[in-house]
Amino acid sequence: MRSDATKQARNRSVKSTLKTAERRLNDAIKEGNKESTQSALNAASSAFDKAAKLGVIHATKADRKKSRLAGRANAAA
Repeated sequence: MRSDATKQARNRSVKSTLKTAERRLNDAIKEGNKESTQSALNAASSAFDKAAKLGVIHATKADRKKSRLAGRANAAA
């Protein structure tokens, strides 16, 4: 039971980090600042890769999210 609680806490933390990274990218896209959008995209991509590496989300889901976020960032640029 203890290990389940530990894993649950870690997963919750990582998922929260993913949502924050995605929210920051959305804010940067709305601002229209190219540099901040690119840095937010890099941070979000890295966060999704790390979450997939830890097994919090599936690797294919991470790739799909990264692709969609990159498409939105490029369309806004």
